[in-house]
Amino acid sequence: MGLESICLFDLDHTLLPLDSDHAWGEFTTRLGWTDAQTFAQRNDDFYRQYQQGELDIHAYVRFATQAARQRGLKASAEAHQAFMREVIGPAIRPQATALVQRHREQGDRLLIVTATNEFVTAPIAQAFGIDTLIAVQLERDPSGELTGRITGTPSFGVGKVVRLQQWLENQGLTWSGIRSTFYSDSINDLPLLEKVNHPVATNPDARLRTLAQERGWPILELFTSP
Repeated sequence: MGLESICLFDLDHTLLPLDSDHAWGEFTTRLGWTDAQTFAQRNDDFYRQYQQGELDIHAYVRFATQAARQRGLKASAEAHQAFMREVIGPAIRPQATALVQRHREQGDRLLIVTATNEFVTAPIAQAFGIDTLIAVQLERDPSGELTGRITGTPSFGVGKVVRLQQWLENQGLTWSGIRSTFYSDSINDLPLLEKVNHPVATNPDARLRTLAQERGWPILELFTSP
């Protein structure tokens, strides 16, 4: 009996040519939910911290969910439908859907493993036809509204390895019993890239590109390749 093939995809700047969390923040600003100048400055600051590998994920989630918490989950879900139509849908490129489809046809089990929260990313995973999403889980109060806190281990940095380990255990699988591939753009994902059998630096940031070149990892320029 052969090993089960598992294909993992990061989302932002990997399957998408943008950061969905950052883009959602910009979208809520365009809706008038936040002060444009103040929000943009803080949003950009957090994004730079992420790029530099210095993000406080708990502080960021408190910030990123503030508008949704103030407006309520019902209004936020309706706004997210417009966000999918206007921002995410046009950003889903044929190269990305073809990559996902190739692994699907190979019989791989497909997962998105992202540091962006599940409110933002669950509909995006559905748009790619990927049923299994490992994302930052948001705590909800007794009425179902977001609290601004994270529940469980955030799927960020080494947390992606922890969350995937939990998923494997729930599936009755082990690392030694799978053949794993992971596509990611970010140096923040180094713990999981080092854990899988086949790491693929995809649209990599400068530090990941250098590391991939040093280690002989494949580099995929998904949005510039034919």
